[in-house]
Amino acid sequence: MKTTDFNAANQIQDLQYFGEFGGVNPSISDSSTYTFLSAKTMFDTFEGNAEGCYLYSRHSSPMNLYLGKALAAMEGTESANVAASGMGAITPVLMQLCNAGDEIVSSRTIYGGTYAFMKNMLPRWNIKTHFTDITKLDVVEAAINQNTKVLYCETVSNPLLEVADIEGLAKIAKKHNLKLVVDNTFSPLSVAPAQMGADIVIHSLTKFINGSSDTVGGVVCASQEFINALKNVNSGASMLFGPTMDSLRSASILKNLRTLHIRMKQHSFNTHYLANKFEKDGLKVVYPGLKSHPSYELYASMINKEYGFGGMMTLDVGSLDKANELMELMQNRNLGYLAVSLGFYKTLFSAPGTSTSSEIPIEEQIEMGLSDGLIRFSIGLDNDIERTYQKMKACMIELGVLNK
Repeated sequence: MKTTDFNAANQIQDLQYFGEFGGVNPSISDSSTYTFLSAKTMFDTFEGNAEGCYLYSRHSSPMNLYLGKALAAMEGTESANVAASGMGAITPVLMQLCNAGDEIVSSRTIYGGTYAFMKNMLPRWNIKTHFTDITKLDVVEAAINQNTKVLYCETVSNPLLEVADIEGLAKIAKKHNLKLVVDNTFSPLSVAPAQMGADIVIHSLTKFINGSSDTVGGVVCASQEFINALKNVNSGASMLFGPTMDSLRSASILKNLRTLHIRMKQHSFNTHYLANKFEKDGLKVVYPGLKSHPSYELYASMINKEYGFGGMMTLDVGSLDKANELMELMQNRNLGYLAVSLGFYKTLFSAPGTSTSSEIPIEEQIEMGLSDGLIRFSIGLDNDIERTYQKMKACMIELGVLNK
């Protein structure tokens, strides 16, 4: 099933929640623990056999379940579980799926925190990760062995914007009885990985979904069986590691989720506009919506075109010193912020080799094509994007990145 046959924004819009007193927003339960009218109901809840009853907010809370239901609808999965951060979603999933001696095959171009967890932490539990070029299905399949349990990728990779062939990877995962886990943080609404065969879809809610850079959060969207396993009081990694989202933050993200479709259209429009302009100016631009991108045709076939090719692009300005100069000047000219993260209403820019991907050793950065002069842009919601282009171009001309 293509994403174009599934409209995530409609799924979100069709959800209706009523507050305790008839409010159009669901009421926030400001409680860490919940009372029971009978001891048997408490016992049944501990055993997972009392639907609709709340035990303890580390396990679940009404607002977290509201948000989880909305995000499950967005991805078209049976259920979802929210967490206090993106890493608070990723790490329990991998620990739930893997035991000592198991192995993971992962894309080599992934968020630095995920890479560091796989490379530096998981070996402590005797779990090994093979990092591969996710764009080459034959290379991915060759890395699989009898110990492999998980195939892991990002729909659009951080920071190089490589595109994963999710349908192709899903076939490989099914053939070898693996779980395909997809981080869809860069492409909410545009791509629905579960509709293309992914078993588990993860988001950092911190980014586009929340959209206001005022909180961190994560979500795991999957089958009811897997979400129940994550939350099991005796053996669930999410329950036992405790990456619980606060109910007030959950309520805030749920409100912001309702405008995601409007924001994603503007992020994508603005980024596509700038990428086209700067490529014509002769800069080395990477954006999945450019025909020069090696996976343009693949990504165009995966996305719901209403939401475009996304809000992320990279420019290579040749050196780290030049990248730093340009970012500082753009910040001084009110074009955005020199900051990590993405999905904010203002443009954010950073040099990933020394920030969001700094956990990846230099020699491996070079091997994967992560150059010193690379700047990652999360393009904002600017109303007049031509004005933004002219101001950015003026900064580049001033520093010699572009000629007049």
